[in-house]
Amino acid sequence: MQDISVNSSLNSILAREEQKILACVHCGLCLEACPTYVATGDENDSPRGRIYLMRAVKEGRLAADSVAFETHIDRCLGCRACEAACPAGVEYGQLLEAARADISKTQAKPTGIYRTLNFVLRHVWLKPKRLRMAFGLARFLRDSKLATFLLRSGIAHGLSPQIEFGLALLEGSRARTASANDRTKRMPANDRQDAEISALLFKGCVTEGLFTRLNEATSRVLSVNGCKVAAPDRQVCCGALHAHAGDLEGARTLARQNIDAFENSDYSIVTNAGGCGAMLASYGHLLADDSVYAERARHFSSRVRDVGQQLAALGFRNGADIGIERTTYDASCHLLHGQHAARESLGMLWAIPQLNFTHLKEADVCCGGAGVYNLLEPELSARVLGEKLKHIEQSGARVVATGNPGCHMQMAAGARLAGLNFQVCHPVELLDESYRRAGHYGSEGSEQ
Repeated sequence: MQDISVNSSLNSILAREEQKILACVHCGLCLEACPTYVATGDENDSPRGRIYLMRAVKEGRLAADSVAFETHIDRCLGCRACEAACPAGVEYGQLLEAARADISKTQAKPTGIYRTLNFVLRHVWLKPKRLRMAFGLARFLRDSKLATFLLRSGIAHGLSPQIEFGLALLEGSRARTASANDRTKRMPANDRQDAEISALLFKGCVTEGLFTRLNEATSRVLSVNGCKVAAPDRQVCCGALHAHAGDLEGARTLARQNIDAFENSDYSIVTNAGGCGAMLASYGHLLADDSVYAERARHFSSRVRDVGQQLAALGFRNGADIGIERTTYDASCHLLHGQHAARESLGMLWAIPQLNFTHLKEADVCCGGAGVYNLLEPELSARVLGEKLKHIEQSGARVVATGNPGCHMQMAAGARLAGLNFQVCHPVELLDESYRRAGHYGSEGSEQ
């Protein structure tokens, strides 16, 4: 039997979003932009269909805890490609989070992965010390080659496809293997104390936990362009995983901590992860009803910049030829539709002379990662990822640059399990190598 109090809660959320729901004129332009609709052909797996379901719940024609409502809302990737296609300007991402917030209070998912996710989000991700320990364990599995052994031996596949893919994601976080023309000395982050701080770096939990090299490269590249960065100690996870899972209170808890950590300045807040950046930029909406934090959240969000945007504003320097194989670029959905910064992210590659670049078909289409969607909805995620891998293979690229660690791991894991020969990295990592070869880092970065 449906919990009336829960339904009333969902109705109140949908009532606040009513103008956005009514803005949808059901024109259908969002259909072909939606990866899940393209994969299934089911109208209920389209933005238009999901908005129709939301309206049905609001009007009492459908129960909030019905299997149909939960299933089709859960299947959404949250890529927000529909927002770019919508002529009415419907902010679908906010509607999706509102719907998931109440579904999370009613659902009793049968699979252990949902129960595990809820436990981890509440008891690990909200506790910085525990989260650091978790990432320490993850790095041990990766760097000790234990994950590699479990994958190659087939043990992981025998346990479950989700465990196998999870280990492949972990393997995918490795640095790309240097080619014969790219075996060069790696430099530490530039920590010169004589430069005045002019931006603050949001390190990100996954980025700092598994991609420390990316934060170091970001600091070096910004510094050589006259932008010295510092990273506040008290910053925490951005809250994106919580928001996407419907745990808006968990997301708000983290948002308040980050606002406090970054508040004592008006410096730009620089990110190198599209998912984090889009979440940070939405704090104004997330805390709009918080009398203490609402204005502070809006000010915080106005300061968020992707590293590509920050460099574009600086008018950054060109580097030198790095002589790598054919390279392409895949746009992170949240960098593209959330931060509207994909063009600036791609611009980092244009600063590398003679780059062997090729355009990727449907580079603006989701890869199927979407946080932990690849573990919660593995079959549909695999179908979306399959299209992305096909286009990468057709491009002939051996290096794929993307501006989000989640996308990085998704595509790298797909390549690992499919036996495809390409590597994934962030554009700023390639620019960092280009700068080193150009001598922008001085004698410390000269070739040995």
